[in-house]
Amino acid sequence: MTTPLHGDRRPVVTVIQSSPDVSLDRFGAWLGGVELHIVAAFAGESVPVVDEIGDGLVVLGGHMSAHDDATAPWLPELRALLAHASLQDVPTLGICLGAQLLAAARGGRVQVSAPPGREAGVVDVRWRPEASGDPVVGAVAALADARHHTPQPSMHADAVVDLPRGAVWLASSAMYPYQAFRIGSAWGVQFHPEAGADTLRGWADSHDDVDTDAVLSAYAAREDEVVAVGRTLAESFAAHVRAKAQAALAV
Repeated sequence: MTTPLHGDRRPVVTVIQSSPDVSLDRFGAWLGGVELHIVAAFAGESVPVVDEIGDGLVVLGGHMSAHDDATAPWLPELRALLAHASLQDVPTLGICLGAQLLAAARGGRVQVSAPPGREAGVVDVRWRPEASGDPVVGAVAALADARHHTPQPSMHADAVVDLPRGAVWLASSAMYPYQAFRIGSAWGVQFHPEAGADTLRGWADSHDDVDTDAVLSAYAAREDEVVAVGRTLAESFAAHVRAKAQAALAV
């Protein structure tokens, strides 16, 4: 469902933020040609229903688990929003916790403190053949090296362990298989394409089991690649939102 465009009005993308230090970061500049509406759920702002979000939806990460409703009482509404948006043809992107919420909302399974442990730093995301030609991640997969890998920041211990029925598996990593998937009109990515060095430093410092210096060193060594991938994903998603909004005008 999209809001009709009139004149030069840009498509609206609603962004749900669940933790104050898990923001759009660099995506704010990379999501071009759309108007961003930030909902600070962590500060008590209400999660909208699907008819209120406009032309697209981005659900960011957070420090809680996907079912931590006692700590984050907005999560039931957010899971419902993700389910409805993905079923009603609203372009949607869930990042880290957002991907886990999407999987849970559509019948998948998320494990808290999954046995492989925390995946932190820069990881090699391996793109599967299903990613080729995908309207959002296809351009990212095209940047991959000969092993079909692209480097991306990561910081999580919970993980999707079963995809929802009907989901398309798009990418994996050495530690966790479900790094990216698509279901309906929604994409979930376990990694953090939006995160820059300062954001990663803050996250790493907050975990006793993470070596901040090692994380930042790995990031610096591959920064150009990391930035190119993150920017490409943001631009592809924004282009998809714009295309869907324009197509709605022709109906």
